[in-house]
Amino acid sequence: MSNTQSSSNFIRNIVIDDLNSGKHEKIITRFPPEPNGYLHIGHAKSIVLNFELADEFKGKTNLRFDDTNPVKEDTEYVESIKEDVNWLGFNWDNLFFASNYFDTMYEKAILLIKKGLAYVCDLTPEDIKAYRGTLTEPGKESPYRNRSVEENLSLFEKMKNGEFEDGSKVLRAKIDMSSPNINMRDPIIYRISHTKHHNTGSKWCVYPMYDFAHPLEDAIEGITHSICTLEFEDHRPLYDWVVENCEMSSTPRQIEFARLNITNTVMSKRKLKMLVDEGVVDGWDDPRMPTIAGLRRRGYTPESIRNFCREIGVAKASSTVDSQMLEHFIREDLNTKAPRAMAVINPLKLVITNYPEGQSEVLEVENNPNDETAGKRTITFSRELYIEREDFMENPPKKYYRFFPGNEVRLMGAYFVKCTDVIKDKDGNVVEIHGTYDVETKSGSGFTGRKVKSTIHWVDANNSLPCEFRLYEPLILDSESEENKHFLEQINPNSLTVTQGFIETNIKNSRGNDKFQLVRNGYFNIDPVYSDDNKLIFNRIVSLKSSFKIK
Repeated sequence: MSNTQSSSNFIRNIVIDDLNSGKHEKIITRFPPEPNGYLHIGHAKSIVLNFELADEFKGKTNLRFDDTNPVKEDTEYVESIKEDVNWLGFNWDNLFFASNYFDTMYEKAILLIKKGLAYVCDLTPEDIKAYRGTLTEPGKESPYRNRSVEENLSLFEKMKNGEFEDGSKVLRAKIDMSSPNINMRDPIIYRISHTKHHNTGSKWCVYPMYDFAHPLEDAIEGITHSICTLEFEDHRPLYDWVVENCEMSSTPRQIEFARLNITNTVMSKRKLKMLVDEGVVDGWDDPRMPTIAGLRRRGYTPESIRNFCREIGVAKASSTVDSQMLEHFIREDLNTKAPRAMAVINPLKLVITNYPEGQSEVLEVENNPNDETAGKRTITFSRELYIEREDFMENPPKKYYRFFPGNEVRLMGAYFVKCTDVIKDKDGNVVEIHGTYDVETKSGSGFTGRKVKSTIHWVDANNSLPCEFRLYEPLILDSESEENKHFLEQINPNSLTVTQGFIETNIKNSRGNDKFQLVRNGYFNIDPVYSDDNKLIFNRIVSLKSSFKIK
């Protein structure tokens, strides 16, 4: 990527100072996801930060899979993460797996045992938690804390060889049970797990904990700036302790920043997985999901997501971003890019009774008023058309200027039409309206005889494609009254509305992920999963307008 972050932030300033002081000749960052789910928009912020920071200062960025927990990890997630990073526009300099370092990590654990800084503990998970103490009370030492080096070495080797059951023993760092930082109270650094690993198979029966593995991975790779979110700030002393006491040759610096929070948006892989597992959505790439895969399928572009991440910036203080800001950037990106088309998503038939039966004509309309080079396209006009059902009211309120009996409107790119009759079924529902057109009022004719107050879009009923439209609202309802509810009780029952409508035939050769501005209805993306040669399915990315303004 050549278009990097130009705005300053505290992490960028740290990098500049380190380069100017000669502490580092070149910076190396990393994006280290755990492959236990699909990436979401919060990860995009970290991806953009790490890759663009390194790119700006001609450094390197590694993609590293933190695969130290085989119970939750899967190759499917590995492949999805690689696809997402590439789709966002970034190429990693090296691809690594934490599991590639398992031998080194085991050796470093042996080193700590030999230095008297690690021991095998037989306490149950519940006892370990109870012994740890609280924020106001010191912890209590494990009765196994003073085992000899020889005994610890023997027990740890047996743990590695699979001689003990899961959960029966752990390896703990020996630091300080009275430390004011609970993370330093003899944290677990290895646990037993007889689980096949996606990368190493059945080679290991013990796996390192994240707080032990991560600093070692950074040091092995020569990472200069290990950028993570604020919840790891209290873990930084442990990070530094591991690097120092494992006698690593390089010393990375951990820097924390505020994670991304967005209104009406789930930012937890655990909860997102719950949505998938419970069938609330139809997969990780459901267009309602805030995953990068979901945003891509909905129709968001890499440029819009990168611009959003740059705009929200990097800070120490946590805050919540309005979800409308992300929508702002996709509108801004597609406004000049997306070709226009007319579609009716909730159709009502309009019959122009004074238009000759069997006749049709060809009209020219602009492809994109905001792009002079986009040119024009042709559409057909005939006696029978479809209009939006919301563009007609039999008994309208004041200041309603669209179709109602006796009122005249302009059909976009065509003629003035006056509503004359309303056709209803036996239950009183409006099923069709009739009108008459004025041949003198054709668009582009220079007609100035009178004016109308509304212009509406339409499609030719005799020359249009039936298609499906999927309209989205936020999947999660944000409300103060929702705080004590179970997560799944906050699901918006109206997050998806499916309608059957029609679109002009010019788009008949379009394919999945082609994007359009459907006049008056919003920006839409052809669904790449469910669309086929027989029927196109459109996901609404975002509506056309919003009152949202960037401050």
